[in-house]
Amino acid sequence: MEKRKIIKIDENKCNGCGLCIPNCPEGALQVIDRVVRLVSDLFCDGLGACIGHCPQGAITIEERDAEEYNEQSVMKNIVKQGKNVINAHLEHLKSHGEHEYLQEALAYLRESNMEIPCESKPGHTHGFGGCPGSRVLDFRKTPDTIKVAQTAGRSPSELRQWPVQISLVPAHAPYFNGADLLIAADCVPFAYPDFHRDLLKGKVLLVGCPKLDDIEVYKEKIAQIMADNDIKSITYAHMEVPCCLGLIVPIQEAIERSGRNIPLEDVVISLRGEVIKK
Repeated sequence: MEKRKIIKIDENKCNGCGLCIPNCPEGALQVIDRVVRLVSDLFCDGLGACIGHCPQGAITIEERDAEEYNEQSVMKNIVKQGKNVINAHLEHLKSHGEHEYLQEALAYLRESNMEIPCESKPGHTHGFGGCPGSRVLDFRKTPDTIKVAQTAGRSPSELRQWPVQISLVPAHAPYFNGADLLIAADCVPFAYPDFHRDLLKGKVLLVGCPKLDDIEVYKEKIAQIMADNDIKSITYAHMEVPCCLGLIVPIQEAIERSGRNIPLEDVVISLRGEVIKK
C-alpha cells in the first residue's frame, strides 16, 4: 500500500448512469448495485479522465492509502475489450505524459504477440483516436500559426490548450505548471470583443458558469489544480451580474489551501462588453 491520488465516488450523488465507464481508459469502473464503483485500486491511475463525464459531479480525486497502480494488470483487463479500448488507453497515457507506463503497456502487447498501433511506434507523428472533448492538448502558438493568421488578415488565437471546461480539464495537465491562469465565466468571451488579446494572451484558460454549473465540483477541481501545480497568478474574469460572482470565494479558498501567495486579479465585464473593473 502507498499514499497516492485515486478517484473517489460519492454514492449519494451517483445515479448509476454509467457515462463515466467508457471514459475510463483503464477499465476500472463498473455499475454494481445501481452505483458506479471502482473495481480495484490496481486499475486507477488517479489522472481523473472519468471526472468530466459524470453529469452528477459524483467523482473527485482524493489522496489515500491504496494499492499501487499496476500497468500489467490494467493491460490484462483491457486487451479483452478490443483494439479501440487499447488505443484509447495508450492515448490516455501518452497525452498525460505517462511515458513509463506507456512503455510498459507496449511491452505487454509485444510479449502477448499483439499488434501495436502505428501511432505508438517510434517516429509516428499523428495522434491517437479518442474523445477530442477530453483529450489533453498543448498547442501554444508558434511563429507559423501567427504567420497564417496574419496572412488571413485576422488576429491569431491565444488559446494555449484543450480542454478548457473546468470539469473536463485534468488537474495534472502539463501546461498548468508555472502557468498564469485565467478563469473565465463562460459569457465573458461572447461579451468582451478583445477577450483573446487583452485577457487570454499568455494564459491557460478555464471556463465555467458560476450560476448553472456545480460550484462544489469546480471548487474541488480548482483547489486540486492549485495544490498540484506551481500556478504563478490567477485572473478571474466575469460579468457584472451578481450570479457571476459565484467563483470568487472558491478561488480564494483554493489559494489559501495551496499555502502559496498567488496573486489574484478580479476583472469585471459589463453587459455592453466593457471592462468596468480591473
